[in-house]
Amino acid sequence: MNKSILLALLGATALTACGEEAATPSVSAPQETVAPPSAEEIQAETERLNQWFAERWEEELDFSPIFKTYLGRGDDKSKIDDFSEAAEDEQLEWRRAASAQMQETFDYDLLTPEAKMSYDIWLYQLAQDEAEHPFRRRAYTFNQMNGPHAFLPNFLINFHSVETADDMNAYVARIGGISRAIGQALERAQLAAGEGVHAPLFAYEGVKKQSQALITGAPFTEDGDSPLWSDANRKIDALVEAGELDEDAAGELRGAAQAALQNEFKPAYDALIAWVEDDMANSPDVATGVGSLPDGEAYYNERLAASTTTDMTADEVHNLGLSEVARIQGEMEAIKEQVEFDGTLQEFFTFVREDDQFYYPNTDEGRQAYIQAATEHLDFIKEKLPAFFGLLPKADLVVKRVESFRERDGGAQHYYPGTPDGSRPGVYYAHLSDMKAMPIPQLEVIAYHEGNPGHHMQNSIAQEVEGLPEFRNQANFTAYGEGWGLYSELLAKEMGAYADPYSDFGRLTTEIWRAIRLVVDTGLHSKGWTEQEAIDYFTANSPAAAGQIKSEVRRYIVMPGQATAYKVGMLKIVELRKKAEAELGDDFDIRAFHDVILGGGALPLAVLERRVDAWIASEKSA
Repeated sequence: MNKSILLALLGATALTACGEEAATPSVSAPQETVAPPSAEEIQAETERLNQWFAERWEEELDFSPIFKTYLGRGDDKSKIDDFSEAAEDEQLEWRRAASAQMQETFDYDLLTPEAKMSYDIWLYQLAQDEAEHPFRRRAYTFNQMNGPHAFLPNFLINFHSVETADDMNAYVARIGGISRAIGQALERAQLAAGEGVHAPLFAYEGVKKQSQALITGAPFTEDGDSPLWSDANRKIDALVEAGELDEDAAGELRGAAQAALQNEFKPAYDALIAWVEDDMANSPDVATGVGSLPDGEAYYNERLAASTTTDMTADEVHNLGLSEVARIQGEMEAIKEQVEFDGTLQEFFTFVREDDQFYYPNTDEGRQAYIQAATEHLDFIKEKLPAFFGLLPKADLVVKRVESFRERDGGAQHYYPGTPDGSRPGVYYAHLSDMKAMPIPQLEVIAYHEGNPGHHMQNSIAQEVEGLPEFRNQANFTAYGEGWGLYSELLAKEMGAYADPYSDFGRLTTEIWRAIRLVVDTGLHSKGWTEQEAIDYFTANSPAAAGQIKSEVRRYIVMPGQATAYKVGMLKIVELRKKAEAELGDDFDIRAFHDVILGGGALPLAVLERRVDAWIASEKSA
């Protein structure tokens, strides 16, 4: 499995750029004048390449039973991926060999423009993996944001469907597979620690809390039901109710699940918790960025390139952030005047951050009200989509609260795509454990970012669009995906959203949030800022809630570079739209432009620009 896809599921970013241009093979110049290839020759070579991509995709999927299930497939349903370094080496060797075969087998000049793009992206992904490989012991394998300890149980609960007794037997087998994978990931964390890589104390505390929550309750303790035990019983009960199992068979499955949890799952998590507790003593005294790690500067530069798919330096990213913060604060001043607030912008920040009118109650009723309001905003925007898009998502979208064992106060809301066949909807998840970290003015804009016209729309169309090799349907480039999500926040205003000026201020709050990320992420990892210095800058320049700010800064510390992708990607899409509008004038069609952006799947930014330029040229010549 291409590592970038699996780690995207884990919530991390494993994308590595090799510069601003996608890798393009060199083709020897012809020694004599030859006739240009015919349309038939181009079509034949393109079909041959696409068939090759289809075969390689099946080989790649065989590395990841998890991703097969994620796609809604039923094969390898009892297995969990190999998380070892040896498995990663095997996957990289496979990609190297496949890429060499592609270059030897196909004539680049005989491909359609779309097929050339597929060829280039395939090589780009190899370059990503090659660039990341030297730093694989620099990442924090386990942290409060992501990691196999939280992802794997969540995967089993939310993605492993159970419709037959065989499905439930596969579920039980996967409990053992998770236990093995946790051990492999722990070994990797220990190897990194041996090279001086120790997560911040807050990260270890988060991992410990999340892990303990998974082994608290039956069948481990008497404090209610543990998450997996509750889920296993719910799925077995559903089989009995559907007539798929009798009570005796159900009892056998419950016994098998209990034994796997007690004899395999708990020992793996006990070992993880014990190691985390032990390594806490090695955590740095003051939390800061990865620049302090061995090879930290080179590691951060690689992460920065991975996230932005550009060759921007840390200083360039930092200065872009300072410029964007200043620009957006000017727009915030205008809304402050609109609502007739008497005071400075910083005083307005404090008012919006602290006044009770901007929060739902910290109760179950308040949490349900938040989910209901988000759903209503998404229903509103759904009706507007046909005026701005030709391609529309087929998959459904639901809004859910994050499961209790992985919920964090002030945690970033997030999205999981549905299956390509629509059997599982996309899910927009919200952390609702602390409603004081979930301001109402930001509710509307975040719903659009995570749902429509944001991540749900982009991911669903990428999966559903026909005519692309499947590896492109499932590709992931953070600057593209998160850039689209942030662009969609601005687009929603054009579509009629944010009728309440405080909601529009919430939109600017999330935009300045992403601009602040450029400053804070580079500050932490390139300029030696401490956690507190990052919090202070964030607080001074944004009305975001205190709980959000603390959670965000800690996210940046353990996920270097990832947070810079949003603004960099958004600004590129805005730039490309302005370019198309200027060159096409009255012939510019917003629906066609958006279809060009979304219709090729996720792309590195330079390749996206190439795609838009080709569309502009085509429209001008029509």
